[in-house]
Parts: sequence; C-alpha cells; structure tokens
Amino acid sequence: MTFRPDIPYNDLPPLPPATDIETKAVLKACIAARAALAELKVSGQLIPNQAVLINSIPLLEAQASSEIENIVTTTDKLFQFANEAGVQADPATKEALRYRTALSEGFDMLRRRPVSTSTAIAVCSTIKGVDLDIRATPGTALMNEATGTVIYTPPEGQKLLRDKLANWERFIHEAEDVDPLIRLAVMHYQFEAIHPFVDGNGRTGRVLNLLYLVDKGLLDIPVLYLSRYIIANKRAYYDGLLAVTTDGAWESWILYMLEAVRETAVWSTARIGAIRNLLDQTAEKMRGELSKIYSRELAEVIFVNPYCRISDLVAAGIAKRQAASTYLQAMAEHGLLEQMKVGRESLYINPALLALLRDRTAT
Repeated sequence: MTFRPDIPYNDLPPLPPATDIETKAVLKACIAARAALAELKVSGQLIPNQAVLINSIPLLEAQASSEIENIVTTTDKLFQFANEAGVQADPATKEALRYRTALSEGFDMLRRRPVSTSTAIAVCSTIKGVDLDIRATPGTALMNEATGTVIYTPPEGQKLLRDKLANWERFIHEAEDVDPLIRLAVMHYQFEAIHPFVDGNGRTGRVLNLLYLVDKGLLDIPVLYLSRYIIANKRAYYDGLLAVTTDGAWESWILYMLEAVRETAVWSTARIGAIRNLLDQTAEKMRGELSKIYSRELAEVIFVNPYCRISDLVAAGIAKRQAASTYLQAMAEHGLLEQMKVGRESLYINPALLALLRDRTAT
C-alpha cells in the first residue's frame, strides 16, 4: 500500500525493520558513538557528588527538548525555579521543568522495571501535567507549520496502538543481536511513528532515549545532552523521521541518531570536565580566602543549586539558617556568588557555572 499522509498509517510495519539496519556505514558510526558514550560514562563518575550533574545537564536537555516543540524558556529561569516546582514561573518554564521531573522520575522507575509502554505513559503524564493513557480518539494529524498541509497521520485505535507498542517493547529488549545504539535510533523512529499520545510524543520519546541508554548500561545517569544536536539540526531530524516512513530510509536516519549521540557525548564530556574544574577552582579559592567557613560540601552545594537559597544549605546539613546566611553572604563578598533579591528572599547565584551551562557551542 502506498503511503498517504492524510490516511492513518495503520500499516506501520512492525519491528525489526525488513531492511538491513547494520550496514557498514552504520556499524562504523556505531563504534565512534559507543566510544564517545563510554568516555562520557567515565567522566560522570569522576564527580563524587552526582547531584552536581543530575541538577545541571538534564535541565539543559529539558530546555532544548522543549524548545524543539516551540516551548521556549531560558537556562536561568529553569535554575531559578527548579527547587520550588516552578510555582512562580511562566507557563513555558513550568512545562520545561515538568520535562526535567519526568526524566528524573523515569530514571527512578528503572530500578523497578525496564523501559516500557507504562514508562512512556508515566513520562508523558508528567510532562503534560495530567493523567494520560494511550490515545483512543481519532483525528490526530501532524501538519507542516508553514503550509498547514498534513504530512503524517499516525495509526488509530487504542488496541492497535497497544499492539504496536508491545512489538516496540519486544524489539528494544529482545533484539540482542542488534547494538543498543542502533536499537535506540529504531525505537525513537517507531515511537514517534506510533505517536501514542494526543500531545507530548516528541518530548516523551526523547526522555525514553536517555532512559534506554541508562537501562542498557551505556550511562549511569541521564546526562547526555542529546536535544542539543536535534536543536542544531532540527530540519534534518523531522525530514529523517518522515523519510523512513515514505522511503524506508533507515540508514540515513540511524546515521543521524548515531552522530547525535557521538557529538553530544563529546560535548557533554567536555562540559562535565569544565564543571569539575570550575568546582575545584571554587573550592581552592574558598579554602584560601574563606578558610573559616570552607568545606567541600559548601563548595558543592552552590553547584548543585546554581540559584542557591539559605534553605539549600540547611537541607544539606551544612549550617543552620543564621550561619547559612553568613556563609552565602561571605561568598558573595568574595565574588563567588551574586546576591539577588526576589521578594523577601535572597537568592545567591553562581554566575561562572551559569555562564558555562548557558553556552551550547563551546566544547
């Protein structure tokens, strides 16, 4: 049957793909991506306090993945509102913070079960802020934003969608003869083609990518900033997905995803190294200039919370409120932090870390 964009694609082929997905070019690219990912995994282990990483790179991923869907906020806003569930934040910031929460909750879920349809439902429900289930109503179609024409109509019927997701699950966990990174590229296409939810499919699929890498032991924590590459190559991302549907162009799609993994793994490794160096420099300056209050835990807390509050020091067991206020004030006076008043509360900002995280380009 010829593909027609305006008709539900109920004939979406099951996995594995009928074509050869392990071509010579794909296997070569896979080796490079695996090597970069292995280096990232090791670099993450070199920072003893993993919260420094878990609180930074996943927020960058949340911002970029949301931006792909035209939900635009800033790194600064995300860090400012990260620890208060975004109560005062604007709608775009709240939605991006829900992405970060979905990634965190999904990571916790991996201790109980591997990536599955139920993981996807939980992730999408958190991203959208409402309880969701697999799409049951017809009428979903993807449009070209510029022209308004329909470019893809996903399959319809809840039972059909669940059957296709069951096949998707079996492939990602049972096709052990296919490298996990190649399976990652295939699983991402298939999930987006099934399009199991009314909204939030793209972001859910990108969260599942990171969870799958952890699930398969390729990462310890979800700190690959994969959406950075997709933002920079957004047209190719959507064209690549569609070309698999219309032309069976699996090789070019898999190569795109492997390059996304390789490049962002290199970037993330370099960024983790820069965070580690900055943390060490900050600790040294504190030891030299603020020896009376210095502790490694105090240095780390302003990296775990780049918008730091007195309550963050109290919660970390570093000091009681009055002493915590004195510590943060002293660090601001020595140029390590910048004080900002928000209502009656003072925030202490780590400007060097924020500048480092803001820069998407540097490696």
